[in-house]
Order: sequence, then structure tokens, then C-alpha cells
Amino acid sequence: VLIAMTREINAAMDSCELTFLPRDKIDMDLVKHQHQQYQSALSSLGCEIVIVPTELDLADSVFIEDTAVVLDEIAVLCRPATALREQEVAGVEDVLQHYRTLVSIQSPGTLEGGDLLRVGKVIYVGLSTRSNQNGIEQLSRIVADYGFSVKTVETEKCLHLKSAVSEVAPGVLLINPDWISRSAFKNYELIDVDKKEAHAANALLVGQKVIYPSSFPRTSEKLVNAGLDVTQVNVSELQKAEGAVTCCSLIFKTLL
Repeated sequence: VLIAMTREINAAMDSCELTFLPRDKIDMDLVKHQHQQYQSALSSLGCEIVIVPTELDLADSVFIEDTAVVLDEIAVLCRPATALREQEVAGVEDVLQHYRTLVSIQSPGTLEGGDLLRVGKVIYVGLSTRSNQNGIEQLSRIVADYGFSVKTVETEKCLHLKSAVSEVAPGVLLINPDWISRSAFKNYELIDVDKKEAHAANALLVGQKVIYPSSFPRTSEKLVNAGLDVTQVNVSELQKAEGAVTCCSLIFKTLL
């Protein structure tokens, strides 16, 4: 069974943190509706939805991906780069401990799940404003015991690594080459986002299917033409908060 762990929209979301985008008022009713549709899409692809309660004032907590990295063997609790986001981890820990053994990234390390791209047994990590060298080194030591190697990729033009590259099929990556170097991913088949859709590189692979924002029709057409099964969701309000489709869930297998 695939679990999709999600977190409800927080009432304080309009004061979310922004790094690369100007602030644009979020329609709270619409963002809640879009989040429900996102969860419905996950359900339709066979996921069992597990909802983590949200807490007051944790404006970014819907972006649950940043709090943990869940492997079959272990889950790593991240250490987000800001004090407010660091408070999101405890609520996720309370639920995740029922599914995996947990280890935590410790200070002075910072690590956010949006900077991690796992392709097979390789974990690419963005060295960004949110994930530092110490955090990456801690992760590398933790996962080495389970046969994973960690490779660092510098990200400067976007919030997280997965803003610029994501996996859309086994060994097939969707990439914005203006934001991240193709050379780091030369072993894979690469699909470039459409030049007019800079923010289009974030797609969520669920089993053999892809959940993808409806706001990038040109890139979506590229994915379909590549033979991929694409389920579109409207995440316009989440995008105002620098969110995308991978950010709003932690997806992992249940272990018998």
C-alpha cells in the first residue's frame, strides 16, 4: 500500500515564507479546495491518505515534504532552515514514527525535503538557502548504511532542487536547464520544460503515473508525448506560496 501523508491548509498561510516570488494574496477558500482536489488525485492513484494535524501559525505546514525523507529502510527527520518551519517537524514525527524508525538532522545542519531528489539508490541534494553542507553530510552518513549515495547539486536560481528537476518515470527527469546544470544528471533521460514555463519542472511520480500542475500546458503536452500518464491538478494558490505538487505530500510504501 502507498501512503500519502498530507497536512491541511493552515489559517496563517497568507503569511507564508517567500524567497523568489513577490507576495500575492492567497484565496483561502480556493486553496483549501485545490488541496482537497490534490488529495483526491492521490487517492485516485491508489494512495491511502494519512492527514497530519496542522498547528496554529505554522503558515507553511501544508508543504509537508520539507519535514522528512522517507526511505523503505528508515525515515530522516529534516531540519528546516527557519525557526518557524523547524516547528513543523514535531507533528510529522508523531505520525511518521508509526511507519518507520526515525533519525534526525541535528544543528548546525539544515535540510529540507524539497532539496532531495531520489533516483534509484542515488539521492541528489540541492545545496541551497534551505539545505547546508553540514545537513547534507549528516544525511550522507545516515543513508550510506542502506546503500544510498548522496550527490550535492548547487542551486542558486530557485528555492529547492525539486523546483528545477523531478523524476517523471524511472530514470526519466523533467528539468529546467536554465536553473540547474544538465551535467549533474547526464546518466538519465532528460525532458526539458518548455522555455515559456520556467516553473514547470516539479512533477509528482506516484507509482507509474504523474501528478502535474494544470498551469503548464506546453510542458504537460511534452510529458504526454513522451508516453507518460499525467493527472492534472490546479494548484494556482499553492504556487503563490512557492509550492508545487511534490511539496504537499510524503509518499511511501507501508512495510508489512
